[in-house]
Amino acid sequence: MGETQLTKDDFTIRDEPVRLFGDWLADAEKSEPNDPSAVALATVDRDGLPDVRMVLLKGFDQDGFVFYTNFESAKGLELLGSMKAAMCFHWKSLRRQVRLRGPVEIVPDAEADAYFASRPRGSRIGAWASKQSRPLESRFALEKAVAEYTARHAVGAIPRPPYWSGFRLKPQSIEFWHDRPFRLHDRVVFKPDGKGSWEKTRLYP
Repeated sequence: MGETQLTKDDFTIRDEPVRLFGDWLADAEKSEPNDPSAVALATVDRDGLPDVRMVLLKGFDQDGFVFYTNFESAKGLELLGSMKAAMCFHWKSLRRQVRLRGPVEIVPDAEADAYFASRPRGSRIGAWASKQSRPLESRFALEKAVAEYTARHAVGAIPRPPYWSGFRLKPQSIEFWHDRPFRLHDRVVFKPDGKGSWEKTRLYP
């Protein structure tokens, strides 16, 4: 049997993870057939039992990674209870993964209002009509609620529900993973250095 050869990295590892994430997301937008911004969001309930579901990333910068939800939903209540979360992006076509974890904070009202106003009208109606995560007696009950709120907001702007807003995850670590032959993957993790920059560490696969 021949020896396994370790070759040059398949990607350039920058010293700044947010820009590297932006590069990877841009690549995913070109290659992924559906929702390149989809991310698995992990939380825990009051008993410490983990929970996970897919959400859509709606923005990111040096301040953190933003998504929106109904605060009265299961994930909303879990987030408000712990104010911590983790994310995992997986772009199968690129064989890449990014993991983040850290505390979350609620986005300012003005930021949430601006994003809510940018959503399709039907999605804004749905935010009012859906009692997210709670028992639904029938599909007809949901359709009836949609019809009622559609009539109520037939003209003019649709305000953001008071229970609907966004969270910003402020990562304490960002790990990049890239598939390599023989499971000798590339893994690099970034952590804040406490001085406004990041420490970078390569990990064993």
